Amino acid sequence: MTSRLTMRLLIVLAFSALPGVSKSEDWPQWRGPNRDGVWSETGVVERFASDRIEIRWRAPLGPGYCGPTVAHGRVFVTDRGVNPQQVERVHCFDAKSGMKLWSVAYPCEYTISYTAGPRASVTIDDNQAFALGAMGHLHCLDAGTGAVLWKRDLNKEYSIEESGRLPIWGISAAPLVHGRLLILHIGGKDGACVVALDKKNGEEVWRSLNDRAQYSAPILTDQAGRKVLVVWTGDSVAGLNPDDGQVFWRQPFVPSRMPIGVPTPVVNEQRVFVSSFYDGSLLLRLKQDSPAVEVLWRKAGADEQHTDALHCMISTPVMDGAHIYGVDSYGELRCLDASNGNRVWEDQTATPRNRWSNIHIVRNADRYFMFNESGDLIIAKLSPQGFQPISRAHLIDPTTEQLRRRDGVTWSHPAYADRHVFARSDKEIVCASLEAK
Repeated sequence: MTSRLTMRLLIVLAFSALPGVSKSEDWPQWRGPNRDGVWSETGVVERFASDRIEIRWRAPLGPGYCGPTVAHGRVFVTDRGVNPQQVERVHCFDAKSGMKLWSVAYPCEYTISYTAGPRASVTIDDNQAFALGAMGHLHCLDAGTGAVLWKRDLNKEYSIEESGRLPIWGISAAPLVHGRLLILHIGGKDGACVVALDKKNGEEVWRSLNDRAQYSAPILTDQAGRKVLVVWTGDSVAGLNPDDGQVFWRQPFVPSRMPIGVPTPVVNEQRVFVSSFYDGSLLLRLKQDSPAVEVLWRKAGADEQHTDALHCMISTPVMDGAHIYGVDSYGELRCLDASNGNRVWEDQTATPRNRWSNIHIVRNADRYFMFNESGDLIIAKLSPQGFQPISRAHLIDPTTEQLRRRDGVTWSHPAYADRHVFARSDKEIVCASLEAK
């Protein structure tokens, strides 16, 4: 019996390793498995069958900026309710059917601008779901049942609002898991801009930086033979030891008006790139003989409307070797020369021209899936020669809670998992197959 079971297991493993046999992939945190906006699944459509993508399932949802995450056959997303009281909610849906498996609600009165709902995507680690609300309510939930394992009121405990450090648009950076630690970018008082908690019980392990908070999510990268936590705060771009919070390097990047950086830092070929709406772009080189950085260039226009490089608002750019691609302050899709920040080309067809116009860009093999604020999904290639659209179709209708102008927007980042796309508006969450037929 044992030998037969062993043989079956070997056959399964051998079959799964064959070329052309695709494996499904989860999207368990902000911007995918590695927070880098890369979707590695194969067996995905080359072109859409029509100008509207067929929806596999849809489920009602309240307003919120939080992008879905997907793990272990479940979809996680948050929203906000106001009747009969203000609450934030964490929801879990079955990924195949859309059936709601559980919801957790808690009172939460907003004192922030743009009150559509929570911002940060839910982070899944093993069977724990970490949900961080816009006012600093942190919940560790059992991902299978929704049971509250532990919770903390970070706003109160770290005197964020009381000390005048609460970002005007609320706490937005998705929690990051590193080993036994849950790392949070919250802007707390007394050197707690970034804090690490024990993910099993929520107890503080370390705190670091006295900077103001930013909206940008922290990431992990490799530098000089060690892991480095890269966090773009309201005053700098910093590299920390993720185990103890020690500051390896810190490059000041003080905003001219206010902390407004939403995009996630981009790491490519030992470089870190960030781009801000008012203050343009900054490219750093990660030194490899020691954990330190040097500025390669910083470039900005006269203001957010007259820009030389990139003044990104919401969407995270992509860096592909010698070039950077991203959306400028009014929806201009641009290519920059990564050696100096000079513009190579500009295109206005990917997303409408509007202040803060947005598109979320995800790489899949040699092409990109681009979800714009009108609810369209675009398959395209990006190269120094230009924006090369392959196929475009409508996925979900925009709604007005996130932005009460221009007939609404879809600003939440979609998730890509099991050859499906999961996207949300202020009224619903939808799932559609992207599997090649």
